Amino acid sequence: MRPVLLIRPAPARRFPGCKNHQVVPANVHDFFAASAGVAGTLIGLLFVAISVASGRLRAEVDGQVHRIRAVAALTAFTNSLSVSLFSLIPGAIGPTAISVAATGLAFILASLLSLVRLRQVRWTIVRDALFLVGLAVTFVIQLIEGIDIINAQAGNSGAVDDIAILVVICFLLGIARSWELIGGPSIGIGHEVAALVRAHQASAGDPQEGPAPPAPPAAPDAGSAER
Repeated sequence: MRPVLLIRPAPARRFPGCKNHQVVPANVHDFFAASAGVAGTLIGLLFVAISVASGRLRAEVDGQVHRIRAVAALTAFTNSLSVSLFSLIPGAIGPTAISVAATGLAFILASLLSLVRLRQVRWTIVRDALFLVGLAVTFVIQLIEGIDIINAQAGNSGAVDDIAILVVICFLLGIARSWELIGGPSIGIGHEVAALVRAHQASAGDPQEGPAPPAPPAAPDAGSAER
């Protein structure tokens, strides 16, 4: 009787520190592949915008604010690019989401300290600070979702779907920062309503001007009176 040769299947490749060794679900795999291409294109356009706004970036007064806007847009786009690319590698989306989120939070902290260093209280700086806080909230949520992906069981795609939504949010935030970097026009409902109220108050405060009084009659000429 001839011996039977048993062939055991090769063990599945495991990624250290990650319990979910599968790729992202099929319903978002194509989304991340397309997002990687979009992020690369937007980063290229951002470099063009930075070259156009190079004079504003070198300004001494408002240059720091514009530099923060440029780096914030680059951080948002880089976050989307990194997460989208590494999501195509099995088991890599969780650690990538955590690492890039931590890097983004470090940049936001440095930017907020830079705005405090300017010691200028203006609506522009307050608006940039609020934007940075919103970006920080996005990175915190991504950090939490990345931890959930590492600790979740295989097949749990809820955290991956949330990160896909955060990728879209980073796209929108980066586009908004790029538009302000090049000095694009901004027409907001709040700004227009406030301007309308100020114009109405200014017109109401002006004194009402009546019709001009008639001119007095001209005095007779002395020479003509003697005649």
